[in-house]
Amino acid sequence: MAVVDKEKIDNILVMLKNLEYGSLVITIHAGNITQIDCTEKNRFATQKSINK
Repeated sequence: MAVVDKEKIDNILVMLKNLEYGSLVITIHAGNITQIDCTEKNRFATQKSINK
């Protein structure tokens, strides 16, 4: 098992705490975290047309 440094763990935790809707992808290469991608979803309510 690879050892993950505190900076990477802290970064992941901050991203998770700030994410309401979306995804967090952690890329591992040769047993080490090489990249963290955070995608946040923003959805807006649509108004239905009155003149249908």
